[in-house]
Amino acid sequence: MAEGEPLHGRDMTRNIPKPLEGKTYSLHGSHPGSEAYYALIHAVADDLIAQHPDISHLIEVVRHASKNKRRLKKLAAKISNGSLEWFLLRTLRERFSQHTTNVALHLRDLSLAQRWDRTIATSEEQYLFHMLEIELVNRLCLNEFRRCDSRLAFLPHCLKDLSADCQSAHHGEDYTCKACSKDCTINAVSRLLRHNRVTPYIWMTANLHSLFRKLQKEGKTVGVLGIACIPELVRGMRLCMRGNVPVIGIPLDANRCARWWGEFYPNSVNMPELERLMDSGVRGRERANAGIDIGLQNS
Repeated sequence: MAEGEPLHGRDMTRNIPKPLEGKTYSLHGSHPGSEAYYALIHAVADDLIAQHPDISHLIEVVRHASKNKRRLKKLAAKISNGSLEWFLLRTLRERFSQHTTNVALHLRDLSLAQRWDRTIATSEEQYLFHMLEIELVNRLCLNEFRRCDSRLAFLPHCLKDLSADCQSAHHGEDYTCKACSKDCTINAVSRLLRHNRVTPYIWMTANLHSLFRKLQKEGKTVGVLGIACIPELVRGMRLCMRGNVPVIGIPLDANRCARWWGEFYPNSVNMPELERLMDSGVRGRERANAGIDIGLQNS
């Protein structure tokens, strides 16, 4: 591999339409990639934590706010009520609404049965709070994740090369990539994770509750990295935290699988962001270098 070349090598997104369209959200927004989204979510979290240093409390506030869709709608309609929840919702709508433009149309077309599916029926306000929650949980858990004896990653099968005959097979705790396609994002992600001593699995059959109990009985500390669409990633990260398992996560750049569209479309995940999380040093992307002034003030 040439000096300076990223570990993941090939550009896995070159055959994917840009900006990437998701059924409800896209981290690309109006950009050809998700780099601008990550620069902004990092900056928003930096300023928020500077004002409210207790990250655990911030996560509690965000989760409480995202529980009730009707309450969120009422909160969004208020000019101001002085609460941190209102301030966060206002900030998130101003900064990230370009990433959730398809939510309203999706919700309008849901069947009655689909409206009872909490994942499928996630509201636009919930998406915005989920984006922030993922970033805050990463800040809270990253160092502990890095110290764990066993570090596992669970990847969505929708990141595979849809033009190839996938040769993945069950090995260990779940299915693993056999590197059958050089154009497969799961292949690239798996190589990067193994390089950083994280064991990657394609999440197909694993029961996380049973797996955590087994590893903890063996006296091992276990950490988890998840990649999934935003609503499913948040659910998985909450499950891990309830089990006292340090967890970090990266959302897919958009939701483009059969659950949302009825069939699979090529998808992507931000590889530089994954490399950043795997880097044991100081975060490489600093706000000053991003050149972002978001003016985040709770007034």
